[in-house]
Order: sequence, then C-alpha cells, then structure tokens
Amino acid sequence: MSTLQVPVTDADHIEGDPDAPVTLVEYADYECPYCGAAYSVIKRVQKHFRNRLRFVFRNFPLTQIHPEAENAAETAEFAGAHGRFWEMHDALFENQEALGPALYVSLAKTLSLSAEALEEALEHRTFRPKIRSDFMGGLKSSVNGTPTFFINGRRHEAGNEYEDLVAAIDAELATGTNRSSAAR
Repeated sequence: MSTLQVPVTDADHIEGDPDAPVTLVEYADYECPYCGAAYSVIKRVQKHFRNRLRFVFRNFPLTQIHPEAENAAETAEFAGAHGRFWEMHDALFENQEALGPALYVSLAKTLSLSAEALEEALEHRTFRPKIRSDFMGGLKSSVNGTPTFFINGRRHEAGNEYEDLVAAIDAELATGTNRSSAAR
C-alpha cells in the first residue's frame, strides 16, 4: 500500500477543521473527467463528515493528455495567492467543459481578481513551481493517475464513488487512530 510521502503543511490548500481526525488528500487534474466526477462526490463527503474531515487538494496536471490542466491549475493558484483558491477551484470544476483563457479571465473578474494580473501570471508561469512541487510530491507518493486519494496518509485503493469514500473514512474513524505523521 502506498503512503503519502509529502506531509500536509500550511502551504497546502486545506478545507475543514485543522484538528479533524481524518485527512483526505486528493491529487487531481482540473481537466480530468474522473476528477470532475469526483468533485461532486468530495463535496457530498465533506458535507457528510463535517468537522470530522479535513480535505487537502494538490495539483497533478496530466499535461500530455489534458492541454488545459496546467493553465487551470495556475489559475487556481493565482486565485489562492489572493485568498480565493476554493472559489476558483470549485468554479473550474463546475465549468470543466469550458476550460481555456476566456473562462479563466471571466472567473477572475467574477471573483474580483485582476484579469490583467492573471494573464501576466499565466504568461510568466508564476505559479508553475507550486504546481511542479505538488506533482513531484505525487510522484514520490506513487501517484500515477487522477484522481488519487490518501486517507490519513494511506492510499485509498477502493473506488472513488461516494459510498466507497464514506466507507473508507468511516473505517478510519472506527479505528480511533489519529492522522499519521505523513498526513499531518
């Protein structure tokens, strides 16, 4: 069983109670249709577990098959630098079929972010180091496709449907173990 090799830190995008007994880490690609399907599943899982679940999103753009994946990730990171990561993350997945420069600019404006600053960041690849860091961390953790989930530092090998994730998180809660050092 693979384990998470890069611990969760303040540099990650985290939603939920920092002291939640379960941490769910997702490596994902904004253009991946399976990640798009997992997006709504994760929202339901978060609602189900509320303060018992901490969710962490990491970029894993598969650029050879998804040409907009990296630009979408950079757009989300740009928004994150302005305190709007989760809004942009959600909007990108909710508009996955329209990924491209026009959408990024439109979403930036909707979130009251500078479209010009976003275009400049994309042109200069300002957020590529953060995305590369996430990607390399995924490779170290044996991520080879998206979405890939880790629950308290251990790779989730079962399906990515709502029932699968709920069962795995329930099992983790039942063991009474706290987040492993790898998940922290």
